[in-house]
Amino acid sequence: MVLGGKVNKEIVMGLNASGGRAVGISGKDGNLIQAEPVDASGAMGFAGRVKSINPEIIETVIENGYIPVISPIGTDEKQETYNINADLVAAAVAVAINADKLVLLTDVPGLLRDPADPDSLISILKVSEVADYVADGTIAGGMLPKIKCCVESVTGGVGRTHIIDGRLAHSILLEIFTDQGIGTMVVNE
Repeated sequence: MVLGGKVNKEIVMGLNASGGRAVGISGKDGNLIQAEPVDASGAMGFAGRVKSINPEIIETVIENGYIPVISPIGTDEKQETYNINADLVAAAVAVAINADKLVLLTDVPGLLRDPADPDSLISILKVSEVADYVADGTIAGGMLPKIKCCVESVTGGVGRTHIIDGRLAHSILLEIFTDQGIGTMVVNE
C-alpha cells in the first residue's frame, strides 16, 4: 500500500505539478509485472523478483502522452503479491520496452573506488570489469543491485545505463549532455 498508494501518488503529483502528465500504475495493473518469490522456501516472505514484463500497458500510456510511474509490485500465477527491488524492475522494464537509456537516480555520486572519497568516481564501468569489482569489494552493499540492474539492462539491449546523484541540480542533463558526465555510465564491453 505504501509503494502503490502513497509513494507512487506523491511522485505522480510532483510530476503533474511540474507540468508533466504522469499516471501511476502498479505492476499488478494489466499484469504488468509477473513475479516469483526470491526464495521458494518462503523464508524471505513476500520479497519477489521479476519473472516477466508485459510492456503493453507501458507502451499504451506513453503513446497517449503520459509518463508512467510504476510501483515495483508484481504478482505470481496465483495472484500473490510481491515487493520487488525497484532497480531490478527498472532494468526489466527498460529491456522490455527496448529503451535507449536507463538512468538511476541515487544519493551517491555513482560507483566509487573508495566510498569515503567522492573524487574516486568510476565514470565508465564496463560489464567485463564488474566481477573483479565485486570480488575486491568496490561493488558492495546497496550498489550491488544497482550495478546488477545496469548489467541486465545493457546486456539485454539497452544502449547505456547511468547511475547519478539525484541530489544535484540538473544531474540528468549533466550526465547525458556533457562529454565527461557526473556519474557512472555502464557499457556492454
